[in-house]
Parts: sequence; C-alpha cells; structure tokens
Amino acid sequence: MKDLKLNQQQIKLFMAMLMVTDHIDHVPNLIPDTLAMIFHILSRCVGVWFAYSAVEGVFYTHDIKRYLLRLYVAAGIMFTGSKVLELLFASKQIIIPNNIFLTLAFGVTMLAALKYIQNKPLAYFCAFFAWTMGNLFGGGGTIVLPFMLITYLTYNRFKLRNSLYLIYAVILFIASYAPYETLSQTLFMLMHNCDFMFILILPFLYVYNGERGSNTKFSKYFFYVFYPVHLWLLATLAYLMS
Repeated sequence: MKDLKLNQQQIKLFMAMLMVTDHIDHVPNLIPDTLAMIFHILSRCVGVWFAYSAVEGVFYTHDIKRYLLRLYVAAGIMFTGSKVLELLFASKQIIIPNNIFLTLAFGVTMLAALKYIQNKPLAYFCAFFAWTMGNLFGGGGTIVLPFMLITYLTYNRFKLRNSLYLIYAVILFIASYAPYETLSQTLFMLMHNCDFMFILILPFLYVYNGERGSNTKFSKYFFYVFYPVHLWLLATLAYLMS
C-alpha cells in the first residue's frame, strides 16, 4: 500500500471501467448471470468513490455555485437524453434509470448548505430538503447521501471515518439480509442486494495520494461525458440485440 499511490484521476478512470462491467448485463445474454453478479458486487464502491470526489469538491472548489450548476446541468442533459432513447426504444421496453449526477448534485447541495449558510436553522433545513429530494429522485441516494455526510463530517479524521463506514455497512447488511428456504437462495438475494459492499472503497482511499492528477479539460469533463454515453450505447445495443 505504501508503494502504490494513485491520484484522483487515475482512480476515477479505473472506477469508470469497473462501472462499465456492472452495466454490461443491461444487454441481454451478453455475459453469464454469475459473472454479472460478481461484477455487481465488485462495483459497489464505484458510486461512493465519485461521491467521495464530490465531497472533496465541496472542500476545495473555488466556485461552489459553478460546481453545483455543472452537476445539475449534467443531470438534466442525462435525464433528457435517457428519456429520448426510452421513447425511441419503447417497443422493446428499454429503460435507463441511472442518473448519478442528480444524486451527487443533491449531495453537494446538502453539504454546501451546511458549509456556506451561516444561519444554522436555515442551513439544516436546506440540507434536510436536499437529503429528502436526493432520496426520492436520486439513484442510489439512500446509500450515497449518508456516505457523503459521513465523509464530510469526518474529513481527515480517518479512524472515525472508517469506523462510521463500517457501522453503516453493518446496518446495510442487516437491512439487506432476509432468510429464504435454502442457503443458496439467501446468498443469491444477499449478493443481489449488496449495497453494504460499498465498504470496498476503503482500499482505494488508502492508495489515494490526495492529489487531483491531470488538470485538463479532458480530465475535468471525462466522467460527465463517459457516464451517460456508455449507458446510452449499452441501451442502444440492448435494443438491437433484443
């Protein structure tokens, strides 16, 4: 771990590739179900990594308004593009529910309220409102938003952060666990509902050197383009192969 250190951009690129493996099964019969399940488990750290990066954005951005605008615009573009494709592919019931930009936008709004609004009752109200909207309309909000809040409140306090992550993972495990008639059925459903595996982010946080990495337009906007485009391409492929 001491020898291997990666910057934010390097980890982001790896996470983008890992994210694709989780979405490959959007195309029917492209990969075996067992492999799709393995990818699903391993990729539970992806969303929270981008959430962690968003929390760092709250701390280090020079213009929180522009940062928020960029997230909400990206969410709007993705929502529009996905709905257009869903209409075009309606005959085969292709659905594109993912939109992490909206979840991150609500999460950053929540944290920005806590950081920048001086009137504490108003700050708490705005943060709670963003939390509620993120849970209602943001994909994965029930996982990502608590993670962002823990990360924000424990930033640079690694032992406390890790302890709260572990406690949260245990809570999610307990909430996900349900006994079925057989052990194999129980394990299958647990692997399917495995949001508690977000804890896989911890090794990546320990190899993260805290540096941003490349500071180009490509690095800045890569994920904003890659995330929707790869889902739209997979949806198109699913339509053609259905």
